[in-house]
Amino acid sequence: MKVSEIMTTEVKTVKRETSVNAVAQLLGAHDISGVPVVDDDYHVVGIITELDLIVRNTRLEMPRFIEVLDWGKIPLERPGHARERLQHMLGTHAADIMTAKVETIGPEATVEELAELMVKRRFNPVPVVDAAGKLIGIVSRADLVDMMAEQLE
Repeated sequence: MKVSEIMTTEVKTVKRETSVNAVAQLLGAHDISGVPVVDDDYHVVGIITELDLIVRNTRLEMPRFIEVLDWGKIPLERPGHARERLQHMLGTHAADIMTAKVETIGPEATVEELAELMVKRRFNPVPVVDAAGKLIGIVSRADLVDMMAEQLE
């Protein structure tokens, strides 16, 4: 089976200047694991995944606490610091957090090649590009699982 047979062709995309807040909302609203960052010619210049957002969010140094026996928790940073960091993050752009080295695959590749790419390179989702390097689809691990489930029926 070929990648073209399981790829999603209506791909949600963002531009480099899209806010991180808008990216997070897009992923959540459409229940997708990642979104390609494209230029004006629809060439893939990056990708942002849920993991990128999580890693970026943990860099916010959310409040840390010390458990003090049964007395409760003592915050280890000044009040409002986490909020300031969160507001700063939401003001950043896709270009600031995207993975620029994007693994892509062609539509004629086999699903076995796709699975190998996903496992060995730990990439999910994988943009599908044509010979000119333009985005024509995207495939996620969920798409592979759906295909396997259909074959088992």
